[in-house]
Amino acid sequence: MGVRRRDFLLLATLAAAAASVTAAFGQAVTPAVGPTGSGAQSAASIPDFSGIWSHPYWPGFEPPASGPGPVTNRSRLRGGPQRGVSDPRQFVGDYTNPILKPQAAEVVKKHGEMELSGVGSPTPTNQCWPEPVPYIFRDFGIQLLQQAHQITILYSQDHEVRRVRMNQPHPAQVTPSWYGDSVGHYEGDTLVVDTVGIKTGRPFAMVDMYGTPYTKALHVVERYRLLDYEAAKEAVERAGKENVRIPGYGPEPNYRGKGLQLQFTVEDEGVFTTRWSATVTYLRAAIEWPEIVCAENPHEYYAGKDASVPKSDKPDF
Repeated sequence: MGVRRRDFLLLATLAAAAASVTAAFGQAVTPAVGPTGSGAQSAASIPDFSGIWSHPYWPGFEPPASGPGPVTNRSRLRGGPQRGVSDPRQFVGDYTNPILKPQAAEVVKKHGEMELSGVGSPTPTNQCWPEPVPYIFRDFGIQLLQQAHQITILYSQDHEVRRVRMNQPHPAQVTPSWYGDSVGHYEGDTLVVDTVGIKTGRPFAMVDMYGTPYTKALHVVERYRLLDYEAAKEAVERAGKENVRIPGYGPEPNYRGKGLQLQFTVEDEGVFTTRWSATVTYLRAAIEWPEIVCAENPHEYYAGKDASVPKSDKPDF
């Protein structure tokens, strides 16, 4: 099946799974903090990010109130209560965004043309590949497991896991990997994560669902902090002016506690004209995570046939 249709069917599946579950997920282990060197904070001063957090929007990036922001969708819903927001059936990136260098803008434009053709365009999501940073921030759910030496970040789709080494520098020679080399430290009430070395020699190397490329110079800095409920709620509602809301992924109805906000900046001199930023704001998840596994199976069970994936009648060797 076309990848655009596959993405849309995936969304429908996620929404159905989410709507069917009502119990809240248990709390994660609280931060196990001990001595980690002169740069470490005391256990009492480290914020507690434990638990399951979620945001209800697809794809989820919130453009900043001002300044350079991410590529956004030129394709918009034309009717219904969410009229004017990003159309989840077509990811047609705005290739005129001034953050893009000409060659990168051309890549985004071609990606959008594939979407508009009705065939759809391949992404890590619909092709079952690991999602690089910051692409992976589009996931609905996140959980941070805090330890003295390491932060483990779990994502709701496809069992993706990142590990952040605490209070350590990047190695002099970084070995490129799917999620890059991530090191972190606390600055007061904020967890700061610095990531470099994200693998470029891979299929579907993109920083967002619009096909925006990246090079080996990609550098991403994440800042996680807790927000008071009203500020978090306002940020989540602001995200709804850009992104479509997926049913079932909202916060606990009676939750009035703090929210978790990720503010990240991206720079890559091979692709972008300037550094840009975006945010993703989470509230406490109202549901358990449904089992979401991207199965590499071309069979269209609803149609009783295989999808039209490329294949050869005889081996190459």
